Amino acid sequence: MTFTEKYGKILLPLITPYNENEEVDYNQYAQLIEYLIKNDMCDSFIVTGTTGEASLLTFDERVRLMETAVETAAGRKPVIAGTGCASTKETIALTKRAEELGIELAMIVCPFYNKPTQEGIFRHYEAIARSTDMKILLYNIPIFVGVNIDAETVKRLAEIDNIIGIKDEAGINPTQVTDFFLATQDINPDFVIFNGDDVMLLPTIVQGAMGIVSGGAHIFGHEIRAIFEAFEKGENEKAKELFLPLYRFCKSTGQNGRILPNSIMRPAIELVTGIRLGPARSPLAPATEEEMKVTENILREIGKL
Repeated sequence: MTFTEKYGKILLPLITPYNENEEVDYNQYAQLIEYLIKNDMCDSFIVTGTTGEASLLTFDERVRLMETAVETAAGRKPVIAGTGCASTKETIALTKRAEELGIELAMIVCPFYNKPTQEGIFRHYEAIARSTDMKILLYNIPIFVGVNIDAETVKRLAEIDNIIGIKDEAGINPTQVTDFFLATQDINPDFVIFNGDDVMLLPTIVQGAMGIVSGGAHIFGHEIRAIFEAFEKGENEKAKELFLPLYRFCKSTGQNGRILPNSIMRPAIELVTGIRLGPARSPLAPATEEEMKVTENILREIGKL
């Protein structure tokens, strides 16, 4: 079974709901998962990714969110564990906990804050891969972690059996998807390359990205699926028409220099789904009234409200 046969093309990084005290609301998390399954908004779930604010969660919160996702999804859609931490030691520990829960794939972000060298990055992933039987999807997001996983490093890592692919935040370097493809095609022609940036969906499909990790799929799951289908049929104008509303919405969640879109995306998802998610966890500042006017107007114009 290929990766997309098992996990599909739309991997949705779940938003983490909080109550008024910034405590994780696991009941709302389960409700969100039920909504997304009922409405078929994605092919697989990712727990505690960037959209799930992994860096703002404790180890135990992340484990409990994984438990909740596995129990709620109940085999109806695959669950992928976001297990990346700042240190190799903690990443291994969290990955082992995910494996104990029966999760088979870990998406592991490049270690953040430390800015390791390429050799440090290689050794980090090599140690994790040796510690587990889980499959590993590398996660490259230099805008947050401060370093890029270079194509040569990905080539070295692709030689490790259970490192099967990479998610790239393609907005940083739109052509790097091609670099990763060229670096790995002779080592593993089935090496998985996913785009991790909603606004780069169309450009990366053209380069051969097999799918997307999409926070926007909380709202635009059907449109994203239709974009893939249109592209595969050669209906490029239709793909572009479907893409523009997603593009406009995602751009609006980055108002005023926001790098992480959660502060605006959260209330937007609440408006569309009716599921209470609460504001982003500190230190992320909540959306302003002016910011929400912009995003709400876009949602109305494209028929989501």
